[in-house]
Amino acid sequence: MSNSDDVLIKVENVSKKFCRSLKRSMLYGIEDISRDLLHLPNTSDKLRGDEFWAVDDVSFEVKRGECLGIIGRNGAGKSTLLKMLNGIILPDKGKITIKGKVGALIEVGAGFHPMLTGRENIYVNGAILGMSKREIDKKFDEIVVFAELEEFIDMPVKHYSSGMYVRLGFAIASTISPDILILDEVLAVGDVSFQIKCLNRVRELASSSAVIFVSHNMQHIALLCSLVFKLIKGEPSLPSEDINSVIADYLANNQIGENRSGTLEAKVHQMKIIIDEQDIESAHSSTVKSGEYVVIEMVVEIFQPLNKCYFLCAIMDSQRNALISMPFQIVQSTDIQAFAHHSFYRLRFSLGEMHLNSGCYSFMFAVKMKKTHQVLLRHEGLSPFKVISTYPDLAGKLIKETELQIDCISGAPGKSYVISRENIS
Repeated sequence: MSNSDDVLIKVENVSKKFCRSLKRSMLYGIEDISRDLLHLPNTSDKLRGDEFWAVDDVSFEVKRGECLGIIGRNGAGKSTLLKMLNGIILPDKGKITIKGKVGALIEVGAGFHPMLTGRENIYVNGAILGMSKREIDKKFDEIVVFAELEEFIDMPVKHYSSGMYVRLGFAIASTISPDILILDEVLAVGDVSFQIKCLNRVRELASSSAVIFVSHNMQHIALLCSLVFKLIKGEPSLPSEDINSVIADYLANNQIGENRSGTLEAKVHQMKIIIDEQDIESAHSSTVKSGEYVVIEMVVEIFQPLNKCYFLCAIMDSQRNALISMPFQIVQSTDIQAFAHHSFYRLRFSLGEMHLNSGCYSFMFAVKMKKTHQVLLRHEGLSPFKVISTYPDLAGKLIKETELQIDCISGAPGKSYVISRENIS
C-alpha cells in the first residue's frame, strides 16, 4: 500500500488567471510588481476587468506507479495546468509540490534551439533536466535509436519535421528515467509505429514513476491511465479510478452532430440498435457491452433502382474516424426487379459480436452507385451509442459472419432478400 512518501506530485487548490486584453494585462503586471515591492497584500485571488480563471481550484495527488490522465476540450485549461506543474508559469493561488526528477514534453520542439543539431540539443536538454555529461554519454545512443534519427542527428533541428521533433523530445524526456513524466498530446503527431513505441515506454515508466498524460485520444487514456479527471472551463472533476465511465460520460457530452452529404437521393428515416435479437421491441438501447451480439435496423428511402446501388456502413469513434467499414451489395437474383424503383426499405444489419474499447461511437451509412461510385448519401453521426468494456485494450472488430437483410416496404411489399458482404473496389 502506498504511503505519503510515494506522492511525487501534490496539487493543492491551484488556480491561474489570464487577461483577455494585452494592454490591461501589462497594467495589471505593473500593479502586481509595485504591490510586491511595497509589501502590500496581493490581489491574486480576485478577478479584475477582462480577467478569467484558466484553471480554477484544482487539487490532486499522483503517487509513484500511477498514471493520471487529464481530459477536456480545447481551452479547458489542460496545457496551463501542465505548464504550472513544469514550473514554466506560477499559480496565482494554491500550492504545487514536486518531488524528484521531471521529464516533460508539453509542446512540440519546446526547449530545442533551432540552430543547434539534434546531438547538441540532446546534451543541452539533458543538462537542463539535471543530467551530467557522463550520464548523457551513457544514454546518448539509446536516445538516438529510440528517436529513429541516426541519419539526422547532426542536422540542425530547424530542418526537422514536427514528427522528428516529437521523437527526439520524447526520447530525451523518457530515457532519463524520470521520477515524474509529463506528456501533453505528443503522441498525436507521431506515426502509428512510433505511437506504439511511446505507449510501451510510458507503460514501463508508469511502474516506477508518476506520469501525467494529457490526450484527446480516449483509447490511449484507457490503455495507460490508472486515474483520470476531466477539466471543464478550468474547473476539475474529482480524479476517478473508473476510467471507462469518466471517458464515456465525457464523450457523450461532446458528440458531434449528424452530417449529411452527397446528392441526397437517399434518406435515412429511422435507425435503432438491437442488442437481443430474441426481444426486438424491448432490447433497443444506446449502451452496448463489448462482446454482445448487435443488430442495427433502419428504414431508408432510395430514389434510384436498388440493383444499381451498394451500401457502406461504418462504426465511427467520437472524432469521426472510421474504425470498421462494412460494404454490402445485392447478390443478383431473378426477383431483383422487385427493387427496381424508388422505394422505402427496411435494412437489418447483423453485426455479430461487437468488440470495442469503452467510449462513445456512432454509425455512418452511405449509399453509392455501383458503376460510377457516385455518393447518393453519406450520413454521419447516426445513433450515437456507448460501449462499456472491462478490457481496455480490445481492438475494434466484428465477427466475420456480418450480413444484411433487406425488406421492401413499398413498391414490392413482402419481398425479402439476404444481402452478402462483398469487397467492393
